[in-house]
Amino acid sequence: MKKIMLGGVLPAPAVAMGCMRLTDAKSGAGEVIDTALGLGIDFFDHADIYGGGKCEELFGDYLKEHPSLREKITIQTKCGIRKGFFDFSKEHILNSVDASLKRLNTDYIDVLLLHRPDSLMEPEEVAEAFDTLESAGKVRYFGVSNHNPMQIELLKTAVRQRIIADQLQFSVPESGLVTSGLNVNMKNDESVMHDGSALEYTRIKGITIQAWSPFQGGFFKGPFIGDREKYPALNEKLDELAQKYASTPTALAAAWILRHPAKIQLISGSVNPARMRETAAGAQIELTREDWYEIYRSAGFCLP
Repeated sequence: MKKIMLGGVLPAPAVAMGCMRLTDAKSGAGEVIDTALGLGIDFFDHADIYGGGKCEELFGDYLKEHPSLREKITIQTKCGIRKGFFDFSKEHILNSVDASLKRLNTDYIDVLLLHRPDSLMEPEEVAEAFDTLESAGKVRYFGVSNHNPMQIELLKTAVRQRIIADQLQFSVPESGLVTSGLNVNMKNDESVMHDGSALEYTRIKGITIQAWSPFQGGFFKGPFIGDREKYPALNEKLDELAQKYASTPTALAAAWILRHPAKIQLISGSVNPARMRETAAGAQIELTREDWYEIYRSAGFCLP
């Protein structure tokens, strides 16, 4: 498995396993985790809300059966989303981490992300929570999810720990991170910037983007691979290049994300072992510049 340095400080596989659907694994959580490890995917992305906590519990049960594995893997989880509101209070962050530690059957979390921006965030309060967690050895590294650059900068006015990751939605059809940067000084819809130059900002600051829903056509709009009604040209191009690279459309879609020099980490949410293997294969494909842009244009985007 291709390796990256998460935030420049933590070695990690280019493809991580997203555990949001762990409760849906038909073959059982254990087989899914075994498959990931066999592919060199030793980074597992959780959140306190996934499955109402059940996903962390299933993973914790696996760790209980394989206690020697803990030091060989990286566990990431998130906090901050509550029913009907967001909560970055010190009390909630500390309580959420303690609950995740219990469910995951571990003494520490490698990476903690703040899940979605809390407009009522007090940076000083978050900083107190981070300091408490770090000094207690409960969390080693910190990051955010779905944050724009200025929200990260606001957080950094008080937080002294390095922000090593920002988890953002990114796929071929949902590629606003790229599109707005290609349409600078234009007056078309693609020129509208929704993320505050997050792609460029994270590269400057050494923050790793983690791509969530890498095979979805939008915010939980369903997969684009195989959807020839909505994405005919994209699927045709992926099929064509799959033959060229002796691979699969899923692997090519993964390779498209991993080809970017930002060294994005792909968070794969599939619990289908066959799909997991296809995704991992994408980490071994180095798309040419021409092929990368052909995939991008086949999703319906025009170059200025």
